[in-house]
Amino acid sequence: MQAEETGEPNPFHFGGESMLLIASLVLAIVPLLGIAYIFAQGSFDTVDNLFYALILLSMSGVMAANAVAEWRRRQRVARAGLVPARRAQLAASAAGTFTERGLVEDVLFFESPIGQPDKSIVTLRSGRGPARLLFFEGDLRNQLPAGHQVEVTYEAQNGANRVLALSYK
Repeated sequence: MQAEETGEPNPFHFGGESMLLIASLVLAIVPLLGIAYIFAQGSFDTVDNLFYALILLSMSGVMAANAVAEWRRRQRVARAGLVPARRAQLAASAAGTFTERGLVEDVLFFESPIGQPDKSIVTLRSGRGPARLLFFEGDLRNQLPAGHQVEVTYEAQNGANRVLALSYK
């Protein structure tokens, strides 16, 4: 994903919703290749290989079930005509600044090594859509309490987001 004003790549974007579906399908197929390899070697008659094949089948089944659930969720969203949350809640302001609105679900704080800024990961939900993760410099646990509606204005600078203004709804 690219920033809307500058066109530069956004380093904090995780690749889109279709990435989960693709990863689930790949991870469902890879264990089946392991089972095919066991059959090709002709060593399926040992107890070790039998259990190895059962483990691979269960891994494949779990990932296939995840892919099917994601596919059905995408069909429900398409039928309901819902707009993805990231398009609805992001409002571009002045060059390099962004505004996000939504309900704060969680704020995780990570202390960085000496010489590097600390990081906060904010889970923000806007309406019925999926939650969005925002990464900021500094400790925002006290400034963004969970369960409150907020409007955050921030700037993306040198690969890090810095809060410029907070407004509580």
